[in-house]
Amino acid sequence: MDIIFLGGLEIKTIIGIYDWERETKQTVVLDIEMGFDIGKAAETDDIQYALDYKKVSKRIISFVEESQFYLVEKLSSEIVKIIQNEFNVPWVKLTLNKKGAISGASDVGITMERGERKP
Repeated sequence: MDIIFLGGLEIKTIIGIYDWERETKQTVVLDIEMGFDIGKAAETDDIQYALDYKKVSKRIISFVEESQFYLVEKLSSEIVKIIQNEFNVPWVKLTLNKKGAISGASDVGITMERGERKP
């Protein structure tokens, strides 16, 4: 399986359980790996056979900007579902970083892997 990735995708959204978090957008940073067979795209040099990472990123940006979840677990799960269901991606690994959420830590978040990663 080939891996297509988006790294360091920064998006502002409402995320968190505290009152101030419900009023102020915070930046989440996404690193996404997507398992996808690129064989036909590599053979033909035709975008119709590729995973269009621009379309994936635009869809995720739009979704995250409009969302208002309490937990990073829920937001991460919904992002993975979109990628798998709308873009026919069998395996996704997502790291969502809510920078600065914990005093004294530069990074905090979740890494989620869904689907079967085939060789």
